[in-house]
Amino acid sequence: MVFIRGGCVYIMMNKLHTALYVGVTSDLLARVLKHKNNAYAGSHTSRYNCYKLVYYEFYPHIAEAIAVEKAIKGGSRKAEIKLVNDMNPEWKDLYDGLMEN
Repeated sequence: MVFIRGGCVYIMMNKLHTALYVGVTSDLLARVLKHKNNAYAGSHTSRYNCYKLVYYEFYPHIAEAIAVEKAIKGGSRKAEIKLVNDMNPEWKDLYDGLMEN
């Protein structure tokens, strides 16, 4: 039997909305918490203080999430900003909302 695990593409942003990070994970809550707690010292999110979850999208298969992450990273910053604006026009930290669900 093959176990298929879903995935999530997410965008972290700094307070001033000048730096962002696009990532993929199979456990969004745990990964964002690691970013917020600076578990990845020296990483992009740590260097640029990208501790605010401003976008996420779930996919039924991790391979889909990885393909979307690559497409987002290969696109323009304008396209990344549009994704955030479409989902989260107020640019709130969405992590607390995930904790409530």
